[in-house]
Amino acid sequence: MAVVRPFRAVRPAPDKAAQVASLPYDVMNTAEAREYVKGNPYSFMRIDRAEVNLPESADPYAQSTYETAANLLTEQRRAGVYIKDDKPCFYVYKQVMDSRAQIGVVGCASVDDYLSNVVKKHELTLAKKEDDRCNHVDFLDANTGPIFLTYQARPEIDAAVARAMEKAPVYDFVGGNNVQQTCWIIDGDADIAVIGKAFAETPALYIADGHHRAASAVRVARKRRCQNPDYTGSEEFNFFLCVLFPDNQLKILDYNRVVMDLNGLTEAAFEKKISEKFDLRPLDGAPHDLPKHAFGMFLGGKWQKLIARAGTYDTEDVVASLDVSILQQNLLTPILGIGDPRTDKRIDFVGGIRGLGELEKRVREGAAVAFAMCPTSISELMSIANAGLIMPPKSTWFEPKLLSGLFIHDLK
Repeated sequence: MAVVRPFRAVRPAPDKAAQVASLPYDVMNTAEAREYVKGNPYSFMRIDRAEVNLPESADPYAQSTYETAANLLTEQRRAGVYIKDDKPCFYVYKQVMDSRAQIGVVGCASVDDYLSNVVKKHELTLAKKEDDRCNHVDFLDANTGPIFLTYQARPEIDAAVARAMEKAPVYDFVGGNNVQQTCWIIDGDADIAVIGKAFAETPALYIADGHHRAASAVRVARKRRCQNPDYTGSEEFNFFLCVLFPDNQLKILDYNRVVMDLNGLTEAAFEKKISEKFDLRPLDGAPHDLPKHAFGMFLGGKWQKLIARAGTYDTEDVVASLDVSILQQNLLTPILGIGDPRTDKRIDFVGGIRGLGELEKRVREGAAVAFAMCPTSISELMSIANAGLIMPPKSTWFEPKLLSGLFIHDLK
């Protein structure tokens, strides 16, 4: 069963929250991050990607860069940009995007639950990305980027959250791609106990987004355990920052594909090869609300629908029957020669938040073909994680993104 506990959050002073809160560090490159922080000395992106404060020649992964991040956070805490709550609390984090709300509990999950697979994963991680966030957590002595977790909804948690939302929020502003961000504090002992007990009766938590941040937090915890062989398990470094959303509130968006060339084929030859495992049907425009096992393809200035034929994938295999697997195994690898989509530079991935117009734009600007996907479902994510299996790369795109800087978890 899951351990989720309250914590004394380091968080922005109410009048600074909108300036502090920033998009996650990994949704933009360094150049974009430098532009993002212009005119805002308090943006948490300055701490998340501290190279933006340094000359353009600065190495983002140098020790001096992480030291810059730690020093800036210390300075801003001393200046009152951030405050720290007096007692351990849970927090409510509500986001509203396009009239859809998701409401999560901010708390700390257990490193031991991660190690014992109570916190379930569905993605592989890259060592370089882990190393970066490990150094960031280690130098700051804090978790700064929350892990996006989900769980099967529980009415007692819903009720405790609803009671908290009857009070005035501590933050309420629009930020992060025009998303309403609202937060409340749960500081009453009774509701803190209700939430802790409800999670203790929850058999599993699932990482929706943030596998690298979670793996990095666990690596730092193991390092601290080695440095403190008499640790009891209750120390803050044994827990990591997370926001936990009930599964019935989440929506996964499509994660689409763009390929730079047709692997030496003409468009006609490419379509002929596709037709061996897919039915091709012309479309009048961009496809919306694609059903499972159907794909939109933008090729030669027009849209077509590809429908995977029966027998071309294993319906009993939860991974092989994912749409991302069907496209990969029946088209991207055998026809376009893309064996590993994580490393092949001929393929790019476009989150559904950008819309299908972005796929058309990419092809008109020089890419050869684009594929629109049906989104993976939460139930598919949970089934794969429960089976201890791994999803193919770039299977899920969650929106809205959790903003960084609103809640920080000290490890000491």
